[in-house]
Parts: sequence; C-alpha cells; structure tokens
Amino acid sequence: MRFRQLAAIGLVFACAACATAPSSQGAASIKVGALFPLSGPQAPLAKQEYAGVQIARDFVNADGGVAGAPIALVTKDLTAAGDASARVQELKAQGVQAILGSYSSSLSMPVSAQAQSRGMLYWEAGAVADQLTGRGFPLVFRVGATGQNLGTMSSHFAATVLAPRLNKSAWSLRMAIVHNLDGYPTSVASAVAQQAAIEGIQVVANVVYDAHAPDWPSVLAQVRTARPDILVLSSYIADGVDFRRAMLKSGLHVDAFIGSTMAQCVPDFGAMLGADAIGVFASDRPPHGFNPSALNQTGLAVYTRFANAYRREFGADPTEESLAGFSAGWTLFHYVMPRAHDLGASATAAAARSLDLPDGTLANGAGVKFADTPEAMGQNTRAASVIWQWQGVRHSVTVYPPVFATGTPGFIPLPR
Repeated sequence: MRFRQLAAIGLVFACAACATAPSSQGAASIKVGALFPLSGPQAPLAKQEYAGVQIARDFVNADGGVAGAPIALVTKDLTAAGDASARVQELKAQGVQAILGSYSSSLSMPVSAQAQSRGMLYWEAGAVADQLTGRGFPLVFRVGATGQNLGTMSSHFAATVLAPRLNKSAWSLRMAIVHNLDGYPTSVASAVAQQAAIEGIQVVANVVYDAHAPDWPSVLAQVRTARPDILVLSSYIADGVDFRRAMLKSGLHVDAFIGSTMAQCVPDFGAMLGADAIGVFASDRPPHGFNPSALNQTGLAVYTRFANAYRREFGADPTEESLAGFSAGWTLFHYVMPRAHDLGASATAAAARSLDLPDGTLANGAGVKFADTPEAMGQNTRAASVIWQWQGVRHSVTVYPPVFATGTPGFIPLPR
C-alpha cells in the first residue's frame, strides 16, 4: 500500500547520475522527483495529492511506460521552504530532470525557483498561488487552478447566481471582501475585487487581518458598518473557522458568504463547524463526485479508472487533493513525456507547450493549454474550478458551473 510506503520517504527508487537508470527488470527507468510535505501538519492532505501522482505513475507504467521505459519516482520529504534548495540539488545530483510537487504554495514557490535556476522542469501538482506561474519561468508548469481562478469564480457566481436569487441586479449588490494579509489570500482577494468591478458589483469594504493575531471585533465592526449583502473571505482553514465563529458570535449577518481560497471546502472546515458551516459557499478545484457531463469520453474513461484504483487501494472515494495530483501527474506522464523528443527539461517544456486538449479531457474536468505570456507563463488556461456549498453537516454539493453541478444553490439568504 502506498501510504505504508510513505514511512520510507528517504528511499531512492533508482540511483544514477543520468535521466534514466536500470530498473529491477533491467529496463531503463525515467527518474522523476517528487517533493511533498509527507510529515508534519500538512502531511494528511499532501499525502493524498502524492497518492494521486503515484496512481498516474502506475497507470503509465502498466500501459508500457514512456517509449517502453517505466517511470520511477524519487521521493523526498519537504516541510520547510528553507530546505528547498538542498532537496532540489539532491534530486539533480541523482539525475532527475523533472520535479513534481509540492502541495503547499509556500513550498512550491522556492522549489520551482530552485528547479528553474538549475535547468530542471517543475510541475505543480496542487498549489494555487498565482505567483507560481506569474514569474515568466519557462520551465515551471501548473495544470490546476490558480488563486485568480478561484477569486474570479467567486465574483462571477455572486453576479450571475446569487444576485437574481436575492432579487437584485449585480450592480446593486454590496460586497465586503475580508482577507488574511499573506500573499496567497491577498492575491485571491485581489482577483475577487477585479472581477467584481467587471461584473458591476459594489465592493463596499476590503478588510485585511493578520491570521497570527486577528482582531475579529475590529474586522467585524468594519464589515458591519459597510452593510454588505455578500461577504467573500480569503483565508486559510484555521482562521476561516475562527472568522465564521466570531461572525456568528457577534450576530453579524449577510445574505451570502463565499470562501474564495478552498479553505471552506476541505473536510476540516465542515468537521470543526458542524451546522455552522451550512449555507457557506466555497470556490474550489473540482472535487470527487462532480457531474460526469463535464467530462468527454476520454476524461470519463480515465476518471473511472482512477476512481476505481483509488477505492481499491484506500477503501474510500477519491479526495479533491488526490484528483488534483492524479490530473497533474497524468498530464505529465501520459501526454507530455511521450511527445518530447528527449526527456531534458527544455524538450519536455516544449512538448508541454504544444498540448491542446479540450475541456473535459482530464479526470478533473479540465482541458490543457499552457500560457506562454510572461505574466502567466506555464499556467494551464483551461484549468477547472467550481463552487461548492455546505448543505448539511459534513455534506457539501457542487452547485456551479452548471456542467459540474450535482445540485442547486440553497440557503439564500443565509439562515444565520
């Protein structure tokens, strides 16, 4: 079982100072680095993302590998940004030319920079901070959604779905944006505000707090003074839960509450808040169980294969993180590497930029077309994002866009 194998994080699957090494069967193997926080507080979700990458590896190897060569993951634990340079250098010394990682934006940023500086390909499996693909690095790629995608989706949903349900026009909506001062929540909040302007929504408050020492009475007083119809929060999980509790304790009420940074959709949010989560929306990557009509024939086949493999191994439905990791790994191993004229970083990057896959081709409902402009270099312009809503205790439903939806928005206006 893969999760049992995580105890052997330091294990190196192949040893040679070149891109390939002999496997136990004598065939050449393609070494790909994998850097994830497989210990520490981020490990539970990071392990799920890594499991998705492993399943993608397994599928490609079962299908004959890349031109007959199996893929071997050279896996290392990474929990601190300060260790990124050393881990990347270790992988390079072991002949790795491509790295998959790193779950957390705080880790992905330094790892990708170190990989780029050493002429290695970096392939993001899950982190969403805009800055990752906003630095013009030609060897850095991300298949999944960005913070900008999530923020933009939040305001678009407010204008097109929430406004009519509240018997308002978009231009008469009053929106308050509250966000943690860290770079990732701030970038998402900026995207919320930019799209709100495009939709004609009035942003009546933009309140910043420090998650390490939040002054919730002050934050909530500013929101209350602005009298918003809709509140959009850009947070991490712990401060998102604390904010919701403080909001309810203070008696502050809004007609709709959207979490714009995925934090409101992870199981911990529902587990910690229980009934207090009901009615909260969240902008997110596609979870397991979205409407299969979002998939074309190719996407449905690979999603079914992945979901069945995950259930066999872990006895549960795939998680959002595992689906993101699988979709990223499958794109690299199945679509990109076989079309590269060699497995050097530059040739692999060129092969990635040549991809043109329609929406619905990947298991998470996305297509693939990477941007080549400096401000979004390596970002998948066909990444998928959705809106969830908590509609029961520990029960959430995908409600938007319609092609992904398995239910309809409810609890509008928000009960409490």
